[in-house]
This record gives sequence, structure tokens and C-alpha cells, in this order.
Amino acid sequence: MSKQDGSSRQVTTGPVDDSATPILHVDMDAFFVSVELLRRPELRGTPVLVGGTAGRGVVAAASYEARRYGVNSAMPMSVALQRCPNAVVLRGDYRRYAEYSDRVMTIFRELTPLVEPLSIDEAFLDVSGARRLHGTPAEIAWTIRRRVHGETGLTCSVGVAASKYVAKVASSRAKPDGMLVVPADQTTAFLHPLPVSALWGVGRVTEESLLKLGLRTVGDVAEMPADALTRAVGPALAARLSQLANGIDPREVETRRVEKSIGHETTFDHDLVDHDDIARELLRLAADVGVRLRKAGMVARTVTLKLRYGDFTTVTRSRTLAEPTDVARRIYEEALVPLAELVGDGRRVRLIGVRAEQLRATGGGAPLWDPDEDWRDAERTIDEVTRRFGRGAVRPAALVRPGGPGLLPTAGAGWERDDAEQPKRSSSERPRQ
Repeated sequence: MSKQDGSSRQVTTGPVDDSATPILHVDMDAFFVSVELLRRPELRGTPVLVGGTAGRGVVAAASYEARRYGVNSAMPMSVALQRCPNAVVLRGDYRRYAEYSDRVMTIFRELTPLVEPLSIDEAFLDVSGARRLHGTPAEIAWTIRRRVHGETGLTCSVGVAASKYVAKVASSRAKPDGMLVVPADQTTAFLHPLPVSALWGVGRVTEESLLKLGLRTVGDVAEMPADALTRAVGPALAARLSQLANGIDPREVETRRVEKSIGHETTFDHDLVDHDDIARELLRLAADVGVRLRKAGMVARTVTLKLRYGDFTTVTRSRTLAEPTDVARRIYEEALVPLAELVGDGRRVRLIGVRAEQLRATGGGAPLWDPDEDWRDAERTIDEVTRRFGRGAVRPAALVRPGGPGLLPTAGAGWERDDAEQPKRSSSERPRQ
């Protein structure tokens, strides 16, 4: 991929053949930072970071000015500030980011119904059927950039190509605030000079394996004999890399994205040892997962607990439920079982996470007896209160009063309002991005 600081920017500036390039990849530029700069315009042109500021906080987003110092998202904030000590650090406002994401996705859907969101700040679009109304793919890309900036004040970069993979590579090359069209007959000419890291599926370990074979560019991979590539990376990855290196990507834009799992995790400012302190964080994460499941209209059959110790050893444990659930209490209790075996004896825990897996749509047939019926009703009531009065208006008592969490409070007795006099959640207690 291109350097993330924009120094290798490549854009289309003149007429180009886009007749066979119906796929667009739209990526917002430094999205979290850009939203923050709308209310802090005096910081434009300066290194800005969004993320946690205390202890083990991480960078959620970095401005392009900060990236030129070697700062990237997911980097520990302490390391980022060593590389760029003059950066301004802002705490994230994820509700505001979601609102802007909704506005941007609405613009996309007004131009074509074939929109596949990949995350809060990027999406694939298929504009095959939009040409009669809105023009060629390149013209639609220009329209998107103009409307996004005019209606939100934000900028985006757009890749236009014959396939999803090439469109995504093109948008990364066009950053920031650019558009790059890759004509279908120039696909391999565009791809082959790029480094092997531009191939999907090539992480650090795979890249090292390819470099040891003397494969430094995408073109090198395309010319590599199939049997030699298979011996190096295995048959499945070899087949995929060979196809991508030759510009082959038959995937279509999927308008309905099926979630494979829903989870939350958090890294503590300081390693935790006490079982009750760790369980309290597990309770908070399970509550967040339950909310997201119900909002998505999904239930989960498997609950997975993730722990990372102070020495960075990471373990996971999964439990399969008799009946799929969207109830936070059930998720918490299932994850609590392996937790007892994984903490204690002075073991220090750096990170904890919980994930709901094997998802399916709610309503696939109710069991004859539902042990979580009362809790499900209680949590849906809380969802409604949250919708009307905001997140945190009601929460489990264990999260607003000191003391071990034990089990979630019994239905109808144990939920408290988060009024002004109630203690607020500290920055270290929020899931990190």
C-alpha cells in the first residue's frame, strides 16, 4: 500500500477510460481527526492524535502531519508522543463519529443502492446501474467527494476500478483527498510495481516469507511458479495471492453484511490481579456486547473470553450455549466460568475481551423453556431507556457502586440511574479503539 502519510499520493487529473470500472472504494481521510477538526479548526495543519491519554492508551487516529513522524493508529500513545512530542492529543467522541458516518453513508446510498460498508469510515460501491442518472464511475466519484465535503466538511479518497481489491488499493494511493481511476486494461500495470505488502492477506510474517524468496513486488508474485509459491505460503494463500497479483477478484459488492461475531475488549491502564476487579470489567464488556446483539437483531451460540497477561501471553476460552442468546447476563456468566481458571495466583492481566460468535438472526425458533426470559425483558427495557435518555442512564449496580460484581443483579432490582451524583466511568474503563 502507499505510505499512510500521503507522501506517495497518486491521483487522476484528466480524462481516463472508466467504461469497465464500476467498483468504487471510498475511504474517509483521517476520519476521527477530521471530525474533531471541524470544531477545532485552529489545529489544522498541526500533528493531532485521537485516542486514550492515560497509561496504556492507544492512538485511534492520527492526522497526516502526525503520520510523517511515523505515528500510526493502534500505536501506544506513549510511543506516539515520543515520536511526535508536539502532537495535540484529543479524546475520542465515538457517538459523534457514528453520526457523521451515517451522513456519509446516506450520500452513498442516494447515488447507488449497492453499498457495502466495511467500517465506520469506508465502503465499496457498485455504480453499474447508476450511470444513466449520475454519469460515469469517475463522474460519480467526483460527485461523492464534492457532496461529502459540501455536506459534512470532511474529505474522502476514492479508488475506481474493475474489482474491489484494485479499487481499495487505488483509494489508498489517492490519499488524502484524491481520486484514482485504474482502467481495466491497465490493472496489472498498476499493481505489479507495488510492494508485496499491497496484497490482501500479506501481513508482516507472510511478507518476510515472500521477501526471503526474493519476491519484493506484486509483479514478482504474479510471475512466481504456482508450486514454489504453494511451498512458501501454503495452497490456500498461494492461490489467493496469485489471483490478486494478476488483478483477479470476482467478489461482488454485498449490500447486506453478515456479522460473524460481535465483541468488545479493553486494555487496562495498569495490570489487574484481583478477580473481582477483572470480573467487573468483564461485566461491563458483556453488557456492551448484549446491547450490540439486540441492536443488530442477532443472537449468539458461542461466547469467547480473551485474556492477555502482563507478559503479553494471550489465551482464549470458548463456551457453546444450549440456546443462542442476546442477553448480557448469560454472556457474562458463561465467560465467568473460564475466568476463574485463568486468573488468580498473582497472574497479572493486561487486557480482557468477550466476543459473541456463531451469530444468527433473532427469531429463528424459541425454545420450549427460556431461562433468560426475565433478563431479556429487563435488558430490552434498559435499551428503551437508553434510547430515550442516553447511554449510561441505567446500568448494573455493580458498575456504579464499589464492591465485587458477583452475578448481574436480579431482574427489576439492582439497576440504578446514572444521575449526576453517581460516579462516572473513567477513561481507563472505556473500551479502547
